[in-house]
Amino acid sequence: PGLGRRFAERKRCADLECSMLMCRGKAMRDFKGPDCRFVNFKKGEAVYVYYKLIGESTELWAGSVGSDFGYFPKDLLEINHNYSNEELELPTDVSLTCS
Repeated sequence: PGLGRRFAERKRCADLECSMLMCRGKAMRDFKGPDCRFVNFKKGEAVYVYYKLIGESTELWAGSVGSDFGYFPKDLLEINHNYSNEELELPTDVSLTCS
């Protein structure tokens, strides 16, 4: 509510550009997102996390599976490697859009 096209006003990243990996995890079950802003994955696939939304949408993280990038529910990921313990809190840009 009131966020326009953003899921959250703030995010946590490992660097100012949110381009460094924060962590890697294994998908605990299949996920198919509701639209193209989400990344789909199968149980057991590796998921790489670039940033974590905070505030109203703390359940969503953003990351990649193969060459696909998008949002996914954090509860579907079992973290098995942390790349950085540094977490910077930054404002979010407009959320990914569907073309």
